[in-house]
Amino acid sequence: MKLSNDEAQGGLPRNYLRASLLLLIAETPAHGYDLLEQIGHLGLRNVDPGGLYRALRVMEKDGLVESWWEHSSAGPARRSYRLTEDGIDWLHAWAGALREGRRYLTTYLDRYDRIVDTVPVEQSLS
Repeated sequence: MKLSNDEAQGGLPRNYLRASLLLLIAETPAHGYDLLEQIGHLGLRNVDPGGLYRALRVMEKDGLVESWWEHSSAGPARRSYRLTEDGIDWLHAWAGALREGRRYLTTYLDRYDRIVDTVPVEQSLS
């Protein structure tokens, strides 16, 4: 079955990468590489490093995170990120939006589960 652009294709909300980065940085300030390693646990399995670093730069430009360089004798300096006050506000806003989305999805799936066994196979395939 081929889906058109108007049909549901599943997946995560648009800009979920940004929401996920806000959450991870809120848990603990981190380097980009650490964030890349952790992001898969939030459902983002194939994030390319360039995209993640671009997202962090945009978030810094938007005032959601701030960064600083950490120097180490064991390796090169790495840029670390932490949330700003605006970033904390966006984190709370995202959590509220995702909770609302979860409520709609739960309602949909509950209704689907009630009818799934009653929909004839021939009808569901057409």
